Amino acid sequence: MLPISVVVPTRNESANLRRCLTALSDFDEVVVVDSRSADGTPQIAESCGARVLNFEWNGRYPKKRNWVLLNVELQYPWVLFVDADEVVTEAFVTEMARAVANDKHVGFWLNYSTYFMGRRLRYGVGQKKLALFKVKSGLYEGIDETRWTDLDMEVHEHPLIKGSVGEIKAKIEHNDFKSLEKYIERHNAYSTWEARRAAEMDKAETWRRLTTRQKLKYILIGRTWFPFMYFLVQYVLLGGVFDGREGYFFAMFKCFYFLQVQTKLLELRMVRQTQ
Repeated sequence: MLPISVVVPTRNESANLRRCLTALSDFDEVVVVDSRSADGTPQIAESCGARVLNFEWNGRYPKKRNWVLLNVELQYPWVLFVDADEVVTEAFVTEMARAVANDKHVGFWLNYSTYFMGRRLRYGVGQKKLALFKVKSGLYEGIDETRWTDLDMEVHEHPLIKGSVGEIKAKIEHNDFKSLEKYIERHNAYSTWEARRAAEMDKAETWRRLTTRQKLKYILIGRTWFPFMYFLVQYVLLGGVFDGREGYFFAMFKCFYFLQVQTKLLELRMVRQTQ
């Protein structure tokens, strides 16, 4: 077995979870951290042999992933965070096994194959996350938010890792079997969080704590042309057009997502000026 504990955060993931857990047969410890699911998610996790923990968020730090890192005694020195709509591939597991056997790095960026409306997207901006690292090497960003949204898990917060970080090229499949309505609902919540986080950039002390990559992100989000530029890059320059109608719809949804962030941020600033 691999010296890696897998943590799967969930909330109402019955449509995805069984596929996710079935693919984790090479891992000895799989922990599902659930937020009061009402669709049988914990029962599915238990039937697949996973250890189930219940998480209650009080609206403040820590959220779900940091809560695990701070409070749960994991069996192995490495932790891999896998979302319920993600499926590890044989190629990924093989490459990861070689990577963690080498002491050169304490964390790894992971790459993902994105599916949208049932089709694998082969072009466009690739998804990448730092979701594999040594347990004692760091935590996710701790952001002082007071219920900006009901997102009880670190979605846009990044791990702050002390040590060298590498990359695993083999991809994890990201394929959500929930409806398009759920996709829109989820990204509406994400854009609200992003807008509130971006509004905090108006504070000098918040800005100083950001990495160069994060600063670039919030500079671009504030540019009026950014949503449309993202569409052009995703759909035209990086070949999303070759992914057919699904590639077009995906690029349009991403454009609208960033437009949501911008307009919600503008609204927040306008409200603050009247207070």
